[in-house]
Amino acid sequence: MLEIASAEGIYLTDHSGKKYIDLISGIGVSNIGHRHPKVVDAIKKQVDEHLHVMVYGEYVQSPQVKLAEALCSTLPEKLNSVYLLNSGSEAVEGALKLAKRYTGRREIISCINAYHGSSHGALSVTGNEDLKRNFRPLLPEIRHVNFGEINDLHNITNQTAAFIIETVQGEAGVRTTNSEYFKKLREQCDQTGTLLIFDEIQCGFGRTGKFWAFEHYGIAPDILLSAKGMGGGMPISCFISDKEITNILTNNPVLGHITTFGGHPVSSAAALATIQVIKESDLIDGVPEKERLFHAQLQHPKIKEIRSQGLMMAVQFESYEVLKPIIDRGIELGVITDWFLFDNSSMRIAPPLTISHEEIKNSCELILQAIG
Repeated sequence: MLEIASAEGIYLTDHSGKKYIDLISGIGVSNIGHRHPKVVDAIKKQVDEHLHVMVYGEYVQSPQVKLAEALCSTLPEKLNSVYLLNSGSEAVEGALKLAKRYTGRREIISCINAYHGSSHGALSVTGNEDLKRNFRPLLPEIRHVNFGEINDLHNITNQTAAFIIETVQGEAGVRTTNSEYFKKLREQCDQTGTLLIFDEIQCGFGRTGKFWAFEHYGIAPDILLSAKGMGGGMPISCFISDKEITNILTNNPVLGHITTFGGHPVSSAAALATIQVIKESDLIDGVPEKERLFHAQLQHPKIKEIRSQGLMMAVQFESYEVLKPIIDRGIELGVITDWFLFDNSSMRIAPPLTISHEEIKNSCELILQAIG
């Protein structure tokens, strides 16, 4: 097991001084690299001003306000109200509560092999029975359908509060669908009064070659979830919706959703700096070429397929028994990869967007050496 002494850019360093290329970004967290200078500066500046002062929303705190404004500036007009939290699971929990409260309905639909978190409600809408069977009973009135299957959309009815879906399925092994599916999904939700929730906890913040993955498909959700890459390495998350929808949480009861540490000032400052780095750089523009380079470099008879959406990639092998020694050998050689919760025969590759072309080539050489 690695014991990390320091991290910088795309590299982790252990106590012996050995460097490792981090090709998984702490599972999609370090989109702009470890300890980005602008993020570190923002953290230090905020620490000198104040840390936690009050339960989220009770006092005006400028890091939270500035972050919310910056998030909304990346989004369509109707995604204009931000509720800040601490983790992806918490964002899912808040969104599920919001959808049930706003619609007055209880049924939630999600996808088979979806991963939405490990807390009680988030686990309920996670679509893999192996992960949840030992924690039942979970939330009632949860249904699961096939990801990307248009013929399953008839399950969304006027009894459905929300349909929650990863824009790109992460733990299923980077599974994507097409614009036609998402447009039909949007139409069915509109026709039935169902709120559409996009979980972009893993695929947002530039990971797919757009700031938000839903930008690839020409539609927008009613509620958007973000976390992981949002904080530049600090813990923070949010759900975002239209103020008309989120206002329902202000009454009956008065505090419909509460968080003590949500939108922590230091995490908010780090997240704001992360947005600024992404918007002021060419990181997103560079994603497609870097994606193509990985595909070109990773050529080997043992690689059955590469699935990707930007720098969110799954390299398919025959089995876990084939893959696991390759991952282990890669770590020995100095390159860190992983597998997926619901697809243990595919190698996870999701490097910081800051990775250079030369670093990609070097990483792929090490992976091919590990395969050999």
